[in-house]
Parts: sequence; structure tokens; C-alpha cells
Amino acid sequence: MKLPSHLYAMVDPLGGHHPVALAETLLRAGARVLQLRLKNASGRDFMTAAEQIAARCRQWQAMLIVNDRADVAQLCGAAGVHLGQTDLPLAVARRLLGPEFIIGISTHEVAQARAAEAGGADYIGFGPMFAGGAKQTALGRGLDQLRAVRAAVSLPIVAIGGITEQLVPEVLAAGADAAAIISDIVMAPDIEGKVRRILALRPS
Repeated sequence: MKLPSHLYAMVDPLGGHHPVALAETLLRAGARVLQLRLKNASGRDFMTAAEQIAARCRQWQAMLIVNDRADVAQLCGAAGVHLGQTDLPLAVARRLLGPEFIIGISTHEVAQARAAEAGGADYIGFGPMFAGGAKQTALGRGLDQLRAVRAAVSLPIVAIGGITEQLVPEVLAAGADAAAIISDIVMAPDIEGKVRRILALRPS
């Protein structure tokens, strides 16, 4: 698969925005791949937000990926699901969702990246890249480990964790196909402007 842009935008409530309103802002600014990440939402609220955001993504011809919840992703008509190392196993998700559904897998090392590729993942997330970020990570994997993963797999790589607008060119130059950004976007006073600037960046 090919990701539609080098920004993998995250619909996350960290900045206090309503998920649907945030998704609309991201889409209006030009984001064309969104991940819906609602870690603390009830199943009902997650499903409601997913249905509304999926409809808006179809209007904008954008790709919606649902974090963790393969059932919600399937029911709302999303393009895919993103799974962590302790979520539904990749093979089970593939049986549930079928071959056309996009499945991304979070990875933190070369061995996990290779396992995801061998298991049939469509793309991998890799991180946390740097200290800080939404999870306040103490220590990131860094650019050298990203380069090692890039050399080990041919799948698209979405780098995540502590990435800011200023770091995007370095992350892309190190082999990521896209950068997933939460804090630097959702906490920005001008989200649309931030997204437009990120989309205009190129590898350093």
C-alpha cells in the first residue's frame, strides 16, 4: 500500500477538542490519512465518533484508520485498523476483516517489524521516536533505530512519538514514509496552519 501523505494525522482528545470537530479541522487543512485514537472512550462513544468521522473522510476522499478496535473499524466503514503488540493478533484481525482491509501494527524494534511484515501487515508504526510526546516517553528509539527498521522491511513506516513539525524532515530522511503527530498538532493554537506547514515539509 501507499500512504496518501507524509502526515499521519491523529484524532486524539489530548488537546480538549471534540473528535469530530478535530477531524473536520484536520481534513480541511489537507490531512488525508487520519487515525481515530480514543483510549478512554466508551464503546458507544467510540462508535458514534467513528461513524461520523468515517463519513467525513469519505467526503474528503481521505483514509480513516481506527486505533485498537477492529470491530469499530469494520462497522463504521473505515479503511483499516491499527493494532498494538498486545491488541488483537494480526492473524485474527486479518481473518475478521479480510484481505482488503488495511492493518497497521505498532513496532518498537527490528524483530517486531520483521514479524509484522511476515504476518501480512500493510504498514508498521515505529516508535516512540523521541522523548516526550503524548505519552511523555522518557527515552526514544531515535533516528538510527528507524534507519535499521527501514533497512529490514519494505513496508511503509509511520514514525510516532515526540515528533514535532521541526523534526518531520529528519524523520522522513531517516526512512519513514509518514510521521504520526499528536501533541504538536492538537495543542497548537492554529491547527490548520500547523497541518498545512507540515504537509509542505520535505526530507532534510
